[in-house]
Amino acid sequence: MADIIPFRAYRPRPDLVEKIAALPYDVYNREEARKKVDGDSLTFLRIDRPETQFPEGYDMYAPEVYEKAKELLTKMIKDGEFITDDKPVYYVYELVMNGRSQTGIVACASVDDYENQIIKKHENTRADKEADRIRHVDICNAQTGPIFLAYRGREDIQSQVEKAKEKQPVYDFTADDGIIHRVWVIDDDASVNVIRDGFAKVDAVYIADGHHRCASAVRVSQKRREQNPNYTGKEEFNYFLSVIFPDDQLHIMDYNRVVKSLNGYTEEEFLAKTKEIFEVERVGHTPYRPVRKGEFGMYLQDTWYKLSVKEEMLTNDPVKDLDVAILQNYMLQPVLGILDPKSDGRIDFVGGIRGHNELEKRVQTDCKVAFSMYPTDIHELFEVSDAGKLMPPKSTWFEPKLRSGIFIHSLEDQS
Repeated sequence: MADIIPFRAYRPRPDLVEKIAALPYDVYNREEARKKVDGDSLTFLRIDRPETQFPEGYDMYAPEVYEKAKELLTKMIKDGEFITDDKPVYYVYELVMNGRSQTGIVACASVDDYENQIIKKHENTRADKEADRIRHVDICNAQTGPIFLAYRGREDIQSQVEKAKEKQPVYDFTADDGIIHRVWVIDDDASVNVIRDGFAKVDAVYIADGHHRCASAVRVSQKRREQNPNYTGKEEFNYFLSVIFPDDQLHIMDYNRVVKSLNGYTEEEFLAKTKEIFEVERVGHTPYRPVRKGEFGMYLQDTWYKLSVKEEMLTNDPVKDLDVAILQNYMLQPVLGILDPKSDGRIDFVGGIRGHNELEKRVQTDCKVAFSMYPTDIHELFEVSDAGKLMPPKSTWFEPKLRSGIFIHSLEDQS
């Protein structure tokens, strides 16, 4: 059963939270991150991307870069820009995007639960990406970016969330992208016990987003355990920072594909080939957004088409029947020659947050064809994870993004 515990977060002083909170480190490329922190002495991106504090071209993986992150974080805590609560608590974190709200509990999840597959993943991680965050967590001695977890909601837990939201939030601000962020503290012992006991009855928790951050936190924990062979399991390094959402709160957006070449086919030949694979309907110049599983939009030669899966394509396999897998297995690989979408430079992925106009723009500039997708359902993610399988790359796009810097989990014993 899931061990989801309260903790004492370092968190921004209320008057500074809007200035400190930042989008996750991996949302930005190096140039974007540098521009974002330029002249900003408070944004948490300085700590998440400490290479921005060094001259352009500096080795972003040099030891002194990670030491700079630790130095900045330590100074903000020392200067009182971060505060902490008197005892371990749960935090309630609400995000509102375009009028739609989702609310989760900020807590620490168990490394043992990850290793015992109570906390389940749906994608593999890359060693190079892990190595960066391992060094960041280890040297800072803190986890600075929460892992986005999901579970099948429970009424007992949700009732405590709703009860907390009746109070005045400790944070309530609108970020520059229009996302509203609100935070409440659950510190009364009775509510804390209900929540912890409720999670103890949850048999599976799922990583929705943040696989690399999660894997890195686990690696640091393993390292600390080796260094402390008499560890009790109660030390802070046995847990990792998480925001845990019930399944009915989550919104997965489409994760669309654009391809830069037609693998030697003319547009006419490619369209004919497509008609051999899918049921094809010409839509015209209005972008086609799939309305159900098994449908795709295709933009080719300034025209949109609706593609529909044929019955014989379906297998009852939770991975093979994902729309992203069907497109890969029936179109991208056999027709367009894209064997590995993770490494093939001819394919790119466009998050649904950018809209279908971005797909048209890409085809009109540097690509030949675009595919709009129906979003993967959260229960498809659960089903794949429960089967011990992995989703194809770029299967899910979660919005809104959790902010970094609102909650920090120190690996030092705070008792």
